[in-house]
Amino acid sequence: MTEDEVLSEFRASEALLEGHFLLSSGRHSAHYLQCARVLMNPDRAARLAVALVQKLPRELRAEIGKVVSPAMGGIIIGQEMGRALGKDAIFLERPTGTFELRRGFAIEPGEKVLMVEDVVTTGLSSREAIEAVKQAGGKVVAEAALVDRSGGSVDLGVPFYPLVQINFPTYADEEVPAALAAVPITKPGSRKA
Repeated sequence: MTEDEVLSEFRASEALLEGHFLLSSGRHSAHYLQCARVLMNPDRAARLAVALVQKLPRELRAEIGKVVSPAMGGIIIGQEMGRALGKDAIFLERPTGTFELRRGFAIEPGEKVLMVEDVVTTGLSSREAIEAVKQAGGKVVAEAALVDRSGGSVDLGVPFYPLVQINFPTYADEEVPAALAAVPITKPGSRKA
C-alpha cells in the first residue's frame, strides 16, 4: 500500500481533520488524524493491518510471540495486527496513569512482543508502554504504527516500522503561531496531556 493509498483511506473515512488540536503529547497541531474513524470499518482496518505487517521484515515476523498495544488508540490496530500475524493481541491500560496489564492478560518471561500504536508523535506513550512490557517480563523487539508524526526523529529504543510518515508541524505551547492560536482548541485524544 503506497502512502497515497493510505492517506486515501484516511480521507475516505473523514479521519484527516483540520483545526487547532491539543495532541495527547501536549503539542499543538492544525491537523489531526482520528485513527478511530479510519479503523471503524473492519475491512479498512484489516487492509491497513495487512499493509503494516508487510512493512515488517520476514525474520522479525517469525520471532513475534504476542502483539501488545496501549489503550485506547492502539487497541483496534493491535487486534488487527494480531489477526494478520496469527498471534494473540493484548493491551495495556492506565487506570492510575501508568501502563499496566489487566483483565488477566500476561506476558511470558522473555516473550518477544511487537508493540503496536495508531499514531506516534513524540514517542512518550510508546516508551512508557515498552517499559511496562519490560516490567511484565517481556521483550519488545519492534514497534509498528499506522502513522509516524515525528518527522522520522522519534527514538523508541527498538526498531520502528510506521505504515506512513506524515510531517504536519506540531508546536509547544510557547511556539503556537498566532493564526493557529486564534482557532479554538479541540482535545481529540483519549487521554489528558
